[in-house]
Amino acid sequence: MEQQNKDRIILHCDCNSFYASVSLLPYPELKDKPVVVGGNQQTRHGIVLAKNEAAKKYGIKTAQTIASALKVCPDLVILPPQRQRYEYFSKIINEIYNSYTDLVEPFGIDESWLDVTNSCHLFAKDGKELAYMIRERVYYETGLTISVGVSFNKVFAKLGSDYKKPNATTVISRENYKDIVFPLKVEDLLFVGKSTKDALNAMGIRTIGQLAATDRELLEDKFGKHGHDLYIYANGLEKSPVQPFDAKREVKSVGSGNTFSRDISGLEDIKPALMVLSEQVGMRLRKHGLYANGVQITIKNPAFVSFTRQKQVQSTNVTENIYKAALELLVKNWNVKMPIRALTVTALDPSEEKRVRQLNLFETAEGQTDEKKENLQKALDKIKDKYGRDAVQSASVMKSDLFK
Repeated sequence: MEQQNKDRIILHCDCNSFYASVSLLPYPELKDKPVVVGGNQQTRHGIVLAKNEAAKKYGIKTAQTIASALKVCPDLVILPPQRQRYEYFSKIINEIYNSYTDLVEPFGIDESWLDVTNSCHLFAKDGKELAYMIRERVYYETGLTISVGVSFNKVFAKLGSDYKKPNATTVISRENYKDIVFPLKVEDLLFVGKSTKDALNAMGIRTIGQLAATDRELLEDKFGKHGHDLYIYANGLEKSPVQPFDAKREVKSVGSGNTFSRDISGLEDIKPALMVLSEQVGMRLRKHGLYANGVQITIKNPAFVSFTRQKQVQSTNVTENIYKAALELLVKNWNVKMPIRALTVTALDPSEEKRVRQLNLFETAEGQTDEKKENLQKALDKIKDKYGRDAVQSASVMKSDLFK
């Protein structure tokens, strides 16, 4: 039996420039040239989705427009995204991880935590040596490099994989964590986004060490439960388990978005756009047996400024209900004559069971028909799976040129 006071051995394995590296595998001659994975400029998806190490040296950033990236690097090579290849290599790499432990928790498509506490001794003398072995094997079998953080909890292991790149191992132990972690910027800590960073900076907290030394109650007063978590993370007290690879993950939202081939405006454009996005969200909810309890829309204008609104809804996965909520949000909060570059519809707070809340008379009457609508849409989903998503479309979508 494992000793209660025994430190865990947690690895965080992060593929280096994953999307760019996978896209570059067929083109070894481009290895040392600045390369980005980017959208099609003609269809206005012209932003940098990923970049390799050579492109990073030019200061090129993710989400930067292709046009602006080309200004700073005229010789930039642009490769198209290849989603199926990314998924393929992610699967291979996680299978490698699973050969060392069954406790492998993906954190996105290109990084995973491994708990090797009870299996490390079967392969290596310690976590550092095992990390090296895994790095070598991933490179031999895929041609891709990974960076690995080794520590006694997930948060510090993640900091370790970020600490030195590419193709490196960093050990953060109880003996050295203050030397390595405390001087780091506070935004390097997991789940410290821009708004949290700005709020902490306003409090005079700029490093993880300063955060660790801050009174816990002060952080809780300022940030609530998140403040408690920040204190725990900074002080190396995080103890969450690494979930098994096949564990069911909590889904926090289901969304679908689109950048259109031209700016849209007016209800004649907006309605079919919202219908297609709502349909995609509804299909995903139904596929996973989930019900939305809120709907959110995100609008991006031609100046790339985003605008978001959301509302609660009666538990549903019916496309019509999602569409009605999205349309209501847009019409109430946006001038429909103003141009829209991109739209996203998101189902919030999904649940496996329908939640019951107090309804008015009209909501109750409408809710009684949802089961029939859901069954009908599941039947339509099967038709679309078999014959393609265009097999059944609403008249407004068929007339629109947005999704041709």
